[in-house]
Amino acid sequence: MARFEVKLPKMGESVAEATITSWLKSVGDTVELDEAIVEIATDKVDSEVPSEVEGTLVEVFFDTDAVVKVGETIAIIETSANNQEEKVAKVNVQEESAVKEIEQQIVETIQTTSIEKKSLSGKFFSPLVRNIASTEGVSMEELESIIGTGAENRVTKNDILAYINSGRVSPVAKEKQETVIPKHQENKSEAIKEIVVEKKELAKPVVSTISVNGEDEIIEMSRMGKLIAHHMVESVQTSAHVQSFIEVDVTNIVKWRERVKDQFFAREGEKITYTPIFMQAVAKAIKQFPMINISVAGDKIIKKKAINLGMAASLADGNLIVPVIKNADQLNLVGFTKVVNDLAQRARKGQLKPDEIQGGTYTVTNVGSFGSVFGTPIINQPQVAILALGAVRKVPAVIETPDGDFIGIRHKMFISHSYDHRVVNGALGGMFIKTIKETLEAWDVNADF
Repeated sequence: MARFEVKLPKMGESVAEATITSWLKSVGDTVELDEAIVEIATDKVDSEVPSEVEGTLVEVFFDTDAVVKVGETIAIIETSANNQEEKVAKVNVQEESAVKEIEQQIVETIQTTSIEKKSLSGKFFSPLVRNIASTEGVSMEELESIIGTGAENRVTKNDILAYINSGRVSPVAKEKQETVIPKHQENKSEAIKEIVVEKKELAKPVVSTISVNGEDEIIEMSRMGKLIAHHMVESVQTSAHVQSFIEVDVTNIVKWRERVKDQFFAREGEKITYTPIFMQAVAKAIKQFPMINISVAGDKIIKKKAINLGMAASLADGNLIVPVIKNADQLNLVGFTKVVNDLAQRARKGQLKPDEIQGGTYTVTNVGSFGSVFGTPIINQPQVAILALGAVRKVPAVIETPDGDFIGIRHKMFISHSYDHRVVNGALGGMFIKTIKETLEAWDVNADF
């Protein structure tokens, strides 16, 4: 018999640890190859860790709610000596791509939290608990007051959810609510009494009143929905959003696509849509205006070297996720088409890997796919700008010629640019989309691909 060490796999460049949320196998259980043995959670992904060998689970090193570093051994699986060499060889081959074993990625958006890992009193909070606390607006003071049922009295996921569902009346808040005027102060002025009463009222938990009439239905927001809502509100509170709009004549692009789409599919095995063309134009514009490709850290500006384009994609449940096209400025149109089609298809199926939704430096969203003429999207933090592509429409337009102006039918669209006015001024924001317009309108209708 041989012993195989199950290690916590890498789940993305910025993910250094995870919380054990549930063991799916017990000591003594038989484990099949690729069978999930444990559930884990980070502040970005809830996942399962599959077994890379067949055998029997003989030892686990961490209890539920324990926080584990990436690369640490979490369990031992005893395998047959006859096939151990084969299994170890397979593990070595798969080590570089261990993230592929993580279950289908759901969340897009990267979430930050103001809750510290350890409180002043030394109480430890896992990434999952901190993430829930940040999303639900639970303060560090409230977290301190929650009685934990986990190992070493740690607050577990169930503990914080039970606290939230119970109306969030912690011992700290309760103590504030029971504030009374001491006996020796009863002869103080009524004004002081009113202040104490007011403080008492403010200390009470805020409970939203929901009016339900007839056949109205109350629907609980999903965890992903809550994360997105928090991320959007946080972005608006962080960045000074302003927008610039410009109309683009894409008639040449429409005619070109109609001419080459069948030939393109026959040669490349991919359908050519407008999205890769627009994304390529955005990448070229960023190359020309690198100060769009930045982020802000306090009073410092971080100028990004890589141009990583986020591409908002729809999920089956109606939510959005933003896969990232890495080093987009290095792709030609065929490369863009293959990457865009692949990411969009796997996003719809929930098959994106954690690394594929991280590291974006600029985001593009296609509101035109829903029929919208234009939109004013919210910036995807910590980026400083986002572009919205409107619907391509046939419209009457004035066409200028050497022989005079006349009215004709053209294919046009609006693009709208939301940017952080703290660091991107109107001139830069406007010139950026004007450059995209010029690139698209200069498209050669007779060009090859």
